[in-house]
Parts: sequence; structure tokens; C-alpha cells
Amino acid sequence: MSKAEKATVAILSRSPSHLLHRALQLALDVYSEEVGSGLTQRQYAVLAAVAADEGLTQTDLVRATGIDRSTLADMIARMIEKGYLGRERSTVDARAKTVRLTDKGREALGDTAPRVADADSRIMGHLTAGKRDAFITALSVLSKAGEATLVGEPVNGKKKKKAEKPEKATKAEKPAKVKVPKADKKKKKKKG
Repeated sequence: MSKAEKATVAILSRSPSHLLHRALQLALDVYSEEVGSGLTQRQYAVLAAVAADEGLTQTDLVRATGIDRSTLADMIARMIEKGYLGRERSTVDARAKTVRLTDKGREALGDTAPRVADADSRIMGHLTAGKRDAFITALSVLSKAGEATLVGEPVNGKKKKKAEKPEKATKAEKPAKVKVPKADKKKKKKKG
């Protein structure tokens, strides 16, 4: 392995974003092996969130699951088509619709929950018993930070900054314009 490759590996081995991505790959692979072709991990999360609190709105589900609003809207529509969820107008806000589990959704959740528990046990089995609580705590902190950004709330007391517009260059910073004599302009036009 070259020095450059070793340096890259060293950087990646300390990169939280890279390591979380790798951990997610492991988690999704284990989930897939345990659950099979049943509910996807996101479908399970939606059903579990709705089961925990019937009558959630789409905004409530964004907060509960961490799934972005547009993806969640598509998922809910598909899950309604499959018969897992039902939708009704909110009794609190006439503009909002709430989601509830159907009998089929409750059955799918019940069938899948033990297999998800097995997947979670396998994932946690990679950590020593003494590190498991700290791991869950760290993931919870990151999850809450992600939740805040999904719904546009401040993270750690700071509002998310809008992308700054580049400052206009001052006259001194602007590159000098090169003047082309008129005769040269005509020659260029004839060639092109």
C-alpha cells in the first residue's frame, strides 16, 4: 500500500461520516438478513411510530422517524395502497391528515418486530457490553440533531445558516479587461 493510500485509510478511520456510513451498511445488511423480503427498515419505523402514537400527522412522523417529508409522503401513499395504514382528517387541524394502523399493518408490525429485535441484537453483539449504552446514547444525540435539521429547528441553540452569497469583487479585485482593437474583432468574426 502506498503512502497516499495509507494516509487515506488513516483519514477515513477517524472520519465520523465515513464510519457512520459503514456502520449503516452493516445495520442494513443485518436487517435484510433477519427480516428478509418483509417490511423495509423505513416501513417498519413508520409502522412502529404510528403504533406508539395513533393519529400522528406527517410532520409528527418526520420528527419520529427522521425520514424527510417528501420521501415520507410517497411511503405513506404506498403503505396505504398496501393496506398497512389508513388516513383520516385530523380532529385538531382540519388542514392536516392523520395516519393510523390498519389490521394488516398491525399484523405486519407484529410479525416483523421479533426479527428486528434479532437484527438489533446482532448489531449490538459487535460491541462489548460496557460500550452498548454509550453507543445508543451517542446515536440518540446525533439522531436528535438530525431531527432538528429536518424540521428547521436550531441545533445546539444555533439556527442553521443560509448559504452566504459571494461578495462582489471590488474594482481593485476585478480582473483587468483586455481591449481588443476593432480590426481584430472583425477578423475573428470572419474566421468563426
